[in-house]
Amino acid sequence: MTIVSGAGSAGIEQAAQRLAAGGLVALPTETVYGLAARADDDTAVAAIFAAKGRPADHPLIVHVRSRDEALGFAAGLNDAAERLIAAFWPGPVTVIVPRAPGRADAAAARLPTLALRCPAHPVARALLERCAQLGVPGLAAPSANRFGHVSPTTAQHVADELGDELLVLDGGACEHGIESAIVDCSGAAPALLRPGVVSRERLEQALGAALREPDERSPGAPGTLESHYAPRATLRLMSAAEVKSALQVLPASIQGLAVYSRSAPRRHPLVQVMPDDPRAVARELFAVLRAFDARGVKLIWVEQPPDTPEWEGVNDRLQRAAAH
Repeated sequence: MTIVSGAGSAGIEQAAQRLAAGGLVALPTETVYGLAARADDDTAVAAIFAAKGRPADHPLIVHVRSRDEALGFAAGLNDAAERLIAAFWPGPVTVIVPRAPGRADAAAARLPTLALRCPAHPVARALLERCAQLGVPGLAAPSANRFGHVSPTTAQHVADELGDELLVLDGGACEHGIESAIVDCSGAAPALLRPGVVSRERLEQALGAALREPDERSPGAPGTLESHYAPRATLRLMSAAEVKSALQVLPASIQGLAVYSRSAPRRHPLVQVMPDDPRAVARELFAVLRAFDARGVKLIWVEQPPDTPEWEGVNDRLQRAAAH
């Protein structure tokens, strides 16, 4: 069976044995589902790139159990990395640090830096623990979807996209729904490369300093291409006024269009209501886009959320989804 429960030891054992043998497993995290392989096996990691259709020069995140396990992959942890790890691990924050020579070459796309995260999801943590007992020091795990597409937030999303042969460890719907924040801690001053559910303000409070913006010196990082997280349908970002105006002149029976809006008429047949809470939107965003695709729509109108700090992670994903 493709999907196995992560609630008991049997599913964890099956997944850990497959990973230890160099196979692939989809696992739940608190952000999105990941497609995992043992990070110390370049051949196993290459299978991730092949399954996703992901360019081999686009680095992955390595998931570890703890700071101590991270030290096995890092050339060192500076003050910025130590502060973020202390404040947010286990949790949805990834740090990019200098990579120890010869460690996780394929996962790092052979760059001198490596992205590291310690997940909080109990199923992911149980799997990492059992893997460690089998001699697996960490798991490379990007999102479990085709490269550039909408990330999966349920086990069924993974099975639908990557097929019946992949073992998917079911841990329920993801708590946060968008990927981790990524902070580059490899240079003199930390930079926010990808926003997440942990706000810029909270990251800066933990750091005791402002985050700089990414520039040409920033290392490659997952999920930072201009076009990413895209549904099959064309996604168009619109202001609230544009959505309302357009809906007034369109017949409600029009085919091939779906609308995700905070302010459009809530009983309009084309409208999926967007919550007012940014965390609620983050939690459901990818599932909503996948549901629209499943309906076969060709065009998705999304009301642009407010340009305020608490919406930064959601706005980042929507802008990249609309870029294609």
